[in-house]
Amino acid sequence: QVQLVESGGGSVQAGGSLRLACVVSGGTFTAYAMGWFRQAPGKEREFIGAISWSGSSRDYGDSVKGRFTISRDDAKRAAYLEMNSLKPEDTGVYYCAAEMGFSITRDRERYEYWGQGTQVTVSA
Repeated sequence: QVQLVESGGGSVQAGGSLRLACVVSGGTFTAYAMGWFRQAPGKEREFIGAISWSGSSRDYGDSVKGRFTISRDDAKRAAYLEMNSLKPEDTGVYYCAAEMGFSITRDRERYEYWGQGTQVTVSA
């Protein structure tokens, strides 16, 4: 059984930084592309970014491009989301997700496994 557990959320002032981690248990980690999504109250779950199974390809949502960086450490079975220059509109619950495939996707329906989410709150 594949399980994803996020950590690293918290409260930060605008302009600050946070690093989220997502540890995957079960399954073959290197077979999965990893994605990050966030959901603010009353809004749909938004694509933040994704990294391919090999780590050679990355994609970012327009709202975070240039500020957020996704990485992975296969030895630790973990994916990371480094968030810099945070803004109040970055507030939400952040989810990591895993998708078995050779290409990365922004389509949340394609992701088979999800974590429980971690709250990020950015104050002005």
